[in-house]
Amino acid sequence: MLKAVLFDLDNTLIRFDEREFFEAYIPRISTVFSDLMPPETLITKLLLSTQMLMNNNGQMPNAEYFMSSFSQGYEGYKEEIWKRFIKFYETEFDEFRSLVSVIPGVREVFTKLRGEGVKLVIASNPIWPQIVQMKRLAWAGLGDWNFELVTSIENMSYCKPHIEYYLEVCQKISERPEGCLMVGNDPVNDLVVAKIGMKTFLVTDGSEFDGSELELSKSIRDDTAVESIVPDFKGLLSDVPEAVETLLKLR
Repeated sequence: MLKAVLFDLDNTLIRFDEREFFEAYIPRISTVFSDLMPPETLITKLLLSTQMLMNNNGQMPNAEYFMSSFSQGYEGYKEEIWKRFIKFYETEFDEFRSLVSVIPGVREVFTKLRGEGVKLVIASNPIWPQIVQMKRLAWAGLGDWNFELVTSIENMSYCKPHIEYYLEVCQKISERPEGCLMVGNDPVNDLVVAKIGMKTFLVTDGSEFDGSELELSKSIRDDTAVESIVPDFKGLLSDVPEAVETLLKLR
């Protein structure tokens, strides 16, 4: 029986053009560290460290793994660097709100699902701090929602599309994969959960951004690995409650 519904965030709940975002983000974040390193050094470190983070094998939390890479050569400033990142996200990240639009019907979908008694999880790739995830959920009109779990760089030790990421989510919410539904737009990052028995719903609302990812996001993607995976459900985000009702009827 269905116990939990996991939702991706980018291009599932909000429309997010990664390339457009980073073109605006990089110049702004560069100013935060201009007294420590030149912009080209920061960009290289940011991309390399995030790429390495996506291959974290669970040996340490993602935040620690990211900082161990990013702070190389600047070890004496490691704590200061992390504080600057967080302060930037707390005080300036809302400037990027105009680059994001909300998928129609988001709040209505969650309102319907709350009445079904299932656990609701935001299973977004945990490369962002919790403060960023919560701001982006607020942009989607879900800032006041009480989720079972919102994955972030601080509370996870794996990233998508590693199966271990989803197993870690299941462990944190005390549910088996077979009792969960993953809702997302990415045939690789999100459908891979079928390999561990989790049901899948492929959302098509944000499909206009498919294939627009930076090389950073593609670094560990293996699109051929899930070519044979057909989603259990496919449609608009607004169709998710109907799929949930179907699964709840199964015993």
